Amino acid sequence: MFGAGLDSNIDEIIKSGPVALMVALCGVVVPLLAGTGLYAVYYGIDGVGSDSFMRALFLGCVLTATSVTITVQALRELGHLKGKVGTTILSAAIIDDVLGIVVLTVITGFKDPSTSITDVILDTVLFFVFALTVGFLVFQFFERMDLRHPHTRRLPILGLAFCLMMAYIAEALFGVADITGAYVAGLVLSHSTKREIIYREFDTVSYLLVAPVFFASIGLKVELSSMSSSVLLFTVLLLAVAIFTKVFGCGLGAKAMGYTGKESFQIGIGMISRGEVALIVANKGESLGLLADSLYAPIVITVVITTILTPILLKIAFKEKEKSS
Repeated sequence: MFGAGLDSNIDEIIKSGPVALMVALCGVVVPLLAGTGLYAVYYGIDGVGSDSFMRALFLGCVLTATSVTITVQALRELGHLKGKVGTTILSAAIIDDVLGIVVLTVITGFKDPSTSITDVILDTVLFFVFALTVGFLVFQFFERMDLRHPHTRRLPILGLAFCLMMAYIAEALFGVADITGAYVAGLVLSHSTKREIIYREFDTVSYLLVAPVFFASIGLKVELSSMSSSVLLFTVLLLAVAIFTKVFGCGLGAKAMGYTGKESFQIGIGMISRGEVALIVANKGESLGLLADSLYAPIVITVVITTILTPILLKIAFKEKEKSS
């Protein structure tokens, strides 16, 4: 999540304006409601505020995620990354991540049954106020560091230390998910002139060690042999909901902002991939008891299939546009 924050571009978020915001908002609300509804209909809930309701809500939260990495590569190969649709997808995906983190923060705040909605909102607001204050000071500190070689080597280490500090403070002091703190730490440094140095060194450690260990741990938790026919049916329904809600939700948002039907469809397709973001959120939910063990495999399968499908569907969508033009 620290890497995802570093890879975000705050300037792009600001420049994208209401168009990307509307697309991202619809791409969060529709999957959240549909995922919650799917769990409620299939497994049933005991009422608002119950454990089953929180599990249903968390499943919806997992579906709000969007991983733009695969989409960016596909759009680049198709030559549409810098176009109107590509820019909107990229900006909306970044905003989608921010909104998804806020939703996750609020939901995880209710893991304690005695917690009131006022306490959760207050703790969340206080954390972001704290993050803005500390983030500003840390940003200034990094900006004033000399880029001479000895200091350059310290930048990635200090950046990772800041990430771990924010993750710990978020959960220990404010009751906010630790991955939220890590993501915010990345956002703080994403606009720094030292960002490239930090990202380059951290990315190397990530794909050589952190990412393989994380994905291996995810795979070890998946028990396909224990999946019953009921769980298999739920997996199929979850996959259908995951695809449809992004295409419909983001497409609806794009259409409302003046895009054509074809462009709206392409934007919806580009937002389907859940990728590593959904896996991180699911892993967090399992550790907090907000995700039933039986649902872990369906989520992983959904993430894998949506990641594979997105480039294929994008290629078809853009080819149809080229033929029609």
